[in-house]
Amino acid sequence: MNEPGADRSGADQSRTGPSGTDRNRTDPTGTNPSRNDPATHAFVAHRNLLFTVAYEMLGSAADAEDVLQETWLRWIEVDLEQVRDRRAYLVRITTRQALNRLRAASRRREAYVGQWLPEPLLTAPDVAEDVELAESVSMAMMLVLETLSPTERAVFVLREAFGVGYDEIAAAVDKTPAAVRQIAHRARRHVDARRPRRVVSPSEARTALEAFRRALEARDLQGLLDVLAPDVVLVSDGGGVKRAAVRPVVGAGKVARFYLGGSARAGFAVTCEPTSVNGDPALAVRLDGEFDGVMALRVEDGRITGLYYVRNPEKLTRVTAETPLTLR
Repeated sequence: MNEPGADRSGADQSRTGPSGTDRNRTDPTGTNPSRNDPATHAFVAHRNLLFTVAYEMLGSAADAEDVLQETWLRWIEVDLEQVRDRRAYLVRITTRQALNRLRAASRRREAYVGQWLPEPLLTAPDVAEDVELAESVSMAMMLVLETLSPTERAVFVLREAFGVGYDEIAAAVDKTPAAVRQIAHRARRHVDARRPRRVVSPSEARTALEAFRRALEARDLQGLLDVLAPDVVLVSDGGGVKRAAVRPVVGAGKVARFYLGGSARAGFAVTCEPTSVNGDPALAVRLDGEFDGVMALRVEDGRITGLYYVRNPEKLTRVTAETPLTLR
C-alpha cells in the first residue's frame, strides 16, 4: 500500500496544532493527547520508536520532531481498516519524511562552518546498559552514518538497528527488495570498515570519565595524558558561533594541550558535571560557571579514544531533559 498523502497540498499542512478539529483528533506530538482515538493511540504507542528512527537518520532532534509532525499529518488521513501492521506503516511514513529532510540537510551541511556533530540527546543511564541501542545512537556511530548516502543510511538504520524486513524497507525507500538487499550489503560493508571497536563496561567508562574530569578541572597535563589513548580523536562543533577546532585533533598530546591551552589563555575556570549523552558517558562543561557545552566520550580498554564536544548553542536545547529512545 502506498503512503496516502505523499504529495499533499499546502492546505493539508495547516492542520498542525493540538486545538485542531480534524476528526476531533488532537496532535500527539504535543502535550496531553487524547488516546481514545485509534489513530492517536497507535501513534502515541510508537512515538519513541518513530523519533529514534528519524533521529538516527537525521542526527537532529529538532528535525526528528518535525518529521513526527509530518508523519502525524499523513497518519490521520489513513484508513486504518486497510492497514495490517500499524507499526510498520508508521515507520514507512516516518522514513519517507526523514529521507526528504536528509537530502536537503546533506546540501546544508556542505556549507556548515567547521566540524559537524549530531545534536546531543540527554539519555537515561540505563540506555548504556542496552548495548544495541547505545551503539546505534552513539556519537561515534552517528558520525559513521554521516558518510553514507541518504538512501544507504535509511536502509542501514532500518535493517541493522530496527530489524525491518527487506520488503518493508523497499516500500519505504521506493526501491525493489533486490535493490534494497544490495544497498544494505554495501552500507554494512562501509560501516563495518569504520565502525568503532567494542567499548568497555559502563563502570569502566565512568572510571575513565571521572579521571578525565579531575584532570581537566585541575589543568593536570599528565593526568590527561594518562587517561587519553595515544590515538585519541577530538571533534568539536561550534557551528561558527563558538570557538572550535576546524578539523579533528588527533593524538593525546595535541588533545590535552588543545583543552588546557584554550581555557588557560582565556582565563576560564573549568567545571564539569558527569552525565549521559546518546548512551555515552559525557560531561556538561561550564566555563566560569556558565554552561558551555556537552562532551561525549568514547572509552576503549579503559582509556578515552574519542571526544565529541558540542558547543553550538542551537544544538544544546535537548540537554535539559532526558529523551526516551527505543529500537522496538
